[in-house]
Amino acid sequence: MSVSYPGGCQCGRIRYELLAEPLTLYACHCKECQKQSSSAFGLSMTVPREAVVITQGQPKAWQRSSESGRQVTCLFCGDCGTRLFHHPARNLQIANVKAGTLDDTRWLKPVAHLWTKSAQPWLTINEQMLNYEGQPVDFSQLLERWHLGNEPREKSSEGHGSETHSG
Repeated sequence: MSVSYPGGCQCGRIRYELLAEPLTLYACHCKECQKQSSSAFGLSMTVPREAVVITQGQPKAWQRSSESGRQVTCLFCGDCGTRLFHHPARNLQIANVKAGTLDDTRWLKPVAHLWTKSAQPWLTINEQMLNYEGQPVDFSQLLERWHLGNEPREKSSEGHGSETHSG
């Protein structure tokens, strides 16, 4: 058995599945995430890049420089514009999924806030979470905090991830 987390764009033309457990989840308050999410922050879920499987449609891509100066490839639906993933050039092994594009988001609990120096002034940042004024140099604390606070979904009694059987 393996986990499967389905998701897609707003119009439904692009569909995907995540075929591995997330590595971490964080709220990002950088200006880019605020603009692309049309909100106070974006939720980003780091996953192994090979675990992202496009099951319908083909996302479009464009490259940009992030606030930290790093190159990022952004994948989105060419029809409705929904941003789905980011592929950081600095690490070809991971993808950052825009977590709000998952079909079931009820189980999402971020472990950190990034770019708090850009956070909206009315937003209260939970001081019990990991907090970074900018981009963390090392994500090991985020990975460890996620691992300590989240059991694999396929073993969860709440059943938020779906189980798939081969055959």
